[in-house]
Amino acid sequence: MPIQSLRIPSWILAAAAVAMPFAAAAQQAPSADAAAKARAELVKRAEALTEQQVEQSHDMAGLSALGQVYAAQNDMPRFIWVLKRVGELSPNSGELKLQLALAYAKTDDKPHAYDTLIRMQTQGFGYDISKDKRFEPIHGTKVWDYIVANLNVNAKQFGEGKAAFSLPKGDYLYDALAWDAKRGDVLVGSVRDGSIRRVDAHGRVSDFIKPNADNGLWGVDALAVDAARGKLYAGSSSTAIFQGFSGDNAGKAGIFEFDLTSGKLLKKYAFDAGAGTHRLTALAVASDGKVYAADAARKQIFKLEDGKLRDIVNNPKLTRFSALTMSGDGRTLYLADYALGIFGYDLATGKAFEVAYDQSRLVLGGIVSMHWYDGTLVVVEDGMVPKRIMRLQLDKDGRKIASAMPLDVAHAEFVALGASTIAGDKLYTITNLQYGLYDDHGVLTDAGKLAPTTIFRSNLRFAWGQSGVSGGGASVIAPAKAGKHGKIDMKPGVPAPTKSEPAVPDQH
Repeated sequence: MPIQSLRIPSWILAAAAVAMPFAAAAQQAPSADAAAKARAELVKRAEALTEQQVEQSHDMAGLSALGQVYAAQNDMPRFIWVLKRVGELSPNSGELKLQLALAYAKTDDKPHAYDTLIRMQTQGFGYDISKDKRFEPIHGTKVWDYIVANLNVNAKQFGEGKAAFSLPKGDYLYDALAWDAKRGDVLVGSVRDGSIRRVDAHGRVSDFIKPNADNGLWGVDALAVDAARGKLYAGSSSTAIFQGFSGDNAGKAGIFEFDLTSGKLLKKYAFDAGAGTHRLTALAVASDGKVYAADAARKQIFKLEDGKLRDIVNNPKLTRFSALTMSGDGRTLYLADYALGIFGYDLATGKAFEVAYDQSRLVLGGIVSMHWYDGTLVVVEDGMVPKRIMRLQLDKDGRKIASAMPLDVAHAEFVALGASTIAGDKLYTITNLQYGLYDDHGVLTDAGKLAPTTIFRSNLRFAWGQSGVSGGGASVIAPAKAGKHGKIDMKPGVPAPTKSEPAVPDQH
């Protein structure tokens, strides 16, 4: 198996061009001889690095460049160094872990390959690797059979949720949801045409707010309802995906405040002209009416205050703000970073903190939506394999995840998870987000592939009282369904081990 069959994920490789000055020099060399010389120098420097030096690096771009060099040289030991370190810096990436296991398999290093795969299984990852020929060097053992069975268990459908309704297909690209409890409607926002529509209890769709010269709406990336004050907030941005995108409005964004009943524009809070590119992808409304917005383009959190959007969180080390929610007591603003997990912001002290959790047992990467629900955080993980919806129980301080319970996992409808909203004890989630049908310039590449947008409903009280993944040493517990009297019937796992058969605990 050539090393080229392994890879560092594309999102890491994208940064490689700027990783090292001498790498850039090689790319810009004026002649073939000069390029070859620069390349040779790059290889020389890469080969001089020690494992300890690689382990101490925090430079993802530099590590990416190193990975390319070692792959080209078929230097598997050093390539493994890079994969290990990149995986440590991105602990929620299942793809990186799988590539590391493949690298060990290539060298017939069964102990490390097995250990990596077992750790993945314990974290809840679910992959079907049984027919992957790249793993053939480590086939044929009871441990291998155990690993394959466990990973397959993790990948199975789980939970009682189901599709609730669908939105008619069209060039809309819905990726914003909110709940209007007074009217019992789900509100949906279109990134593509900037419209906001109502969906009633029977799944019937009606127009509510359309972009026009008066409101100036761009694409709608986020919605939030302030039920107590009868207001609807929309996070709106002009990006290439927005049909009305132009050179005059490129990168503009703001929060739009509407009357929840009539749809009348009340106020518009836009960034000042010349403020650069913004994209508001998540909103949260506190009980006191304060509004917070996540800017994915700037990696900033803004607070709407005195009619202005004021920056309260700014950390360039974070990757992408993907979700935002407020704690029930109004003291903490929680934000999700797509690659790094969940962070909190103490509104009283103005200090941010990382929400702690046992990384050996839980994965919190790929979160695209998050909500506060009855003392818990509910997260939608599109970047997890398998895709899933989880309920996270926090400790009393709200700074550590005490346990986690899967609500719905690997349903057939889970094609590409997107925005969600809470309606009472239910969670409504877009499960076939269709960004993949548009190119980088916002052009719809194949209209024939447009499909109705599926809205999935999960029961937030499912397995209430069950802890699921704990911070201790107990196996992951995945309840199947509540019995007639509310008792939880446990999902059957793979039979206990015998002398000739390894144990496969039920994992999710």
